[in-house]
Amino acid sequence: MKSKNQKCKIPNILLFFTDQQRGDTIHELGNAYIQTPNMDRLCQEGAAFERAYSPSPVCVPGRCSTYYGRYPFKTGCYDNCDPMPGNLPSMMQVLSNNGYRTHGIGKMHFTPYLHELRGFISRERQEELPGSVEEDEYLKYLWNKGYRHIFDPHGQRSEMYYIPQISQLPAKDHPTQWVGDKTTEFLREHDGSRPFFLMSSFIHPHPPFSPPTPWNKLYRAKDMPHANVPENYKECITYANRFQNRYKYRDQGIDKNLVRTQKAFYYSCISFIDYQIGRILSVLENMGELDNTLIILTSDHGEMLGDYNCFGKRTMLDAAARVPMLARFPGRIPAGIRIGEPVSLVDVMPTVLDTAGIKNMPEGLDGESLYDVAEGKLTDRYVYSQFQNGSLGLYMIASRNYKYIYSTPDDKEYFFDNSKDENETMNLSSNYEYKDIFSQMKRRLISVLGKCKDGISVRDNDWIRYDRMDIPLDPDEYLLFQDNCFANDLESQISSGYSIKLFS
Repeated sequence: MKSKNQKCKIPNILLFFTDQQRGDTIHELGNAYIQTPNMDRLCQEGAAFERAYSPSPVCVPGRCSTYYGRYPFKTGCYDNCDPMPGNLPSMMQVLSNNGYRTHGIGKMHFTPYLHELRGFISRERQEELPGSVEEDEYLKYLWNKGYRHIFDPHGQRSEMYYIPQISQLPAKDHPTQWVGDKTTEFLREHDGSRPFFLMSSFIHPHPPFSPPTPWNKLYRAKDMPHANVPENYKECITYANRFQNRYKYRDQGIDKNLVRTQKAFYYSCISFIDYQIGRILSVLENMGELDNTLIILTSDHGEMLGDYNCFGKRTMLDAAARVPMLARFPGRIPAGIRIGEPVSLVDVMPTVLDTAGIKNMPEGLDGESLYDVAEGKLTDRYVYSQFQNGSLGLYMIASRNYKYIYSTPDDKEYFFDNSKDENETMNLSSNYEYKDIFSQMKRRLISVLGKCKDGISVRDNDWIRYDRMDIPLDPDEYLLFQDNCFANDLESQISSGYSIKLFS
């Protein structure tokens, strides 16, 4: 039976957004170790953009560029503490203004205030470091179910950030299941009177890697491949990698079995998300809305996961900068196609607005419609990425085959030929054979930044040089706590004479 939306041909839009999911974590796209049958289905029935990049390999600026369709050098959001723009139309706002029922479920990571709507008509919040129970619907749900004794509903961070752990919650109340439940609930209650834009946003597989039981045993460490650690790995990493390894308690030696256990738990988190996607697709099918809905699956950035003996994000290497990008919409996207042209999260907004039939796009968008990329209308593309700026700036430009990177705190350039060196094991910045394409991509990146009047990164068609930076020798320097302040006052629950160190 056709729905009201199908009769009037107004498409719905469903955006699946994961957190910290690498671009190489889908079985259908070549990962033989992971089980992702529902992501595989999206690949088989739609398009897989195999060179999709984050505009900034860290949560807030990557998401900001998705919401506003602009690169960080236009939004001014370069790191997690930077505010998102208040004077630009968001993707959600434009859709709301054009008759869509816009709803957000899960993590949005809006700054400066997590509880903002940013153009959504409504939200059901789930943030891993919430400001209060009153501002987070998932925490309210846990409190109402009697889980006030759970201090870390998303897993224990700080020293345990990269220690694989079993969730303190059963699968039925796990944060990933809650997003799946709320998404299916929204779809079942949708009356079809107007099209919907639904963003279903999962906190996982962001660390801590804490799947619920029995999902934690879906993969075993001995079956996991070892991390990609080339012999010359130190030539490929930057100050940001070394800094991140330190404050995530990961720079005092490598335990290869621990790294493989991390991968097993990380994959479990992704498979549990995949299970939710399957539930959601089934509801859409039963509603008769599946083929009338653009479905996009992507993530804000990837995860090093031990590659180059590094952990976290904040790097332009593919492990952290490349993300999955799947799009399914029969009639506009052929089934089963693979696209090697580079795309970016900034392309999500123009694709969504194109789907909604909005002709007057906001001025200044950097992205382009994925439909045009899939149809081969857009070729020889370049995409950009930036983390921080000034003395801490890290910059990238990527084409179909090549990638140029500059790290300001290292005063060092990197160049990779991804067509020959898929695992990015050789920095070719000094290789004479590549001098022309190297120089051309460097000039293009600097030119783009210069046009945005970036006065602290580039000047006179070159990088501004700052003092080189390195990590202090003291292994305790830069270590930090990043704990949830959840449930009742934690310190009051501890016997007198003891104290708890919290960071919020």
